[in-house]
Amino acid sequence: MATYGYRCAEHGPFDVVRPIGTAPASAGCPECGGPGRRTWTSPRLSTADPRRIAAIDATKATADRPDVVTAPPPRAGRSAGSMAVQRNPALRRLPRP
Repeated sequence: MATYGYRCAEHGPFDVVRPIGTAPASAGCPECGGPGRRTWTSPRLSTADPRRIAAIDATKATADRPDVVTAPPPRAGRSAGSMAVQRNPALRRLPRP
């Protein structure tokens, strides 16, 4: 989905979300219903969730050379040597060798 910008002569700019390539030359204003002409804007890349962008960047950064770890990261408030192992009760039903 892409966000397209339009401008109503009476109420100013508004956005319409549509599939890519399906934006008409004019769209109805959400306030008055009058026609709004499409405005050409740059791609709105900064409207994405910053946490998602950071995760994508971190994944790309380690795609060729992943970091090597020797232990899981410590939890907040606990030292690395005192991490409790949480067991899933559903695993008890699995057959044992």
